[in-house]
Amino acid sequence: MFVGHLAVAFGAKSVAPRIPLGWLVAASFGLDLLWPILLLTGVEQVRIDPGNTAFTPLAFDYYPWSHSLGMVCIWGGLAAAFAGFRLKTVQAGIVVGLTLVSHWVLDFVTHRPDMPVWPNGPTVGLGLWNSIPGTLLVEGTLFAVAIAVYCRMFPSKTRVGRWTFVALIAFTGLIWISGPWSPPPPNASTVGGVALAMWIFPVWAAWIERHRRSVSC
Repeated sequence: MFVGHLAVAFGAKSVAPRIPLGWLVAASFGLDLLWPILLLTGVEQVRIDPGNTAFTPLAFDYYPWSHSLGMVCIWGGLAAAFAGFRLKTVQAGIVVGLTLVSHWVLDFVTHRPDMPVWPNGPTVGLGLWNSIPGTLLVEGTLFAVAIAVYCRMFPSKTRVGRWTFVALIAFTGLIWISGPWSPPPPNASTVGGVALAMWIFPVWAAWIERHRRSVSC
C-alpha cells in the first residue's frame, strides 16, 4: 500500500492525539524509509517487471531485512522503545510500535506472495494488487475515512494548516492513483532514489501539525 500507510498514521493520531503526527507518519512509512537505503547499498533487490501485478511493475525479489515479519517485529520493538523513551509515555511507545508493524500487515494484503515471514523463510501475500479496482476501492476507502476523522479531530488553525494538508493529500493521492498507468521506471537505482524522497513525509506532517489544533484541547 501507499496512501493506506498514511491513513494508519492519521488513524493512530486520532487514537493517541498527544503523539506528534510526524512520528506516526515516520512509523507508518518506516519500512519504506529503510528499504531504499538497503536497495541502493545492494543489501536488498527489486526488479522492473511490467505485469508482475496489475498495480505495480515492481518485483520485490529480496527484501528480508526491511519487510520480513520477523524483522518488522524487531523494528517495531526498537521504535516502541525509542518513542517511549523520547515521548516519556508507555502508550506512545506502544502506538508507534504498532503503527510501524501495521505496515507489514497492509503490505501482506496488497502484495502477491513475496512478503517474507522471516529472512530467507516462506513468503506470503494476499495479492490485492492483482486487481486495480479492488486496490482503489479498499485503499481509497481507508484513506478517505482516515482523512475525514483527522480533519474532524484536528481542524486547521490557519490557511497554512489547511493548504499544507490539502497539498499532502493531493500529492500522495496523485502518486498512488497514477501508479498503474505510469511508465515503469528504467532501473532499480531510479526506484531507490525516488523512494528516498519519502523521508520528506514525516517533516511535512510535522509542518502540518504546527498549524492545526485538537478539538480535545
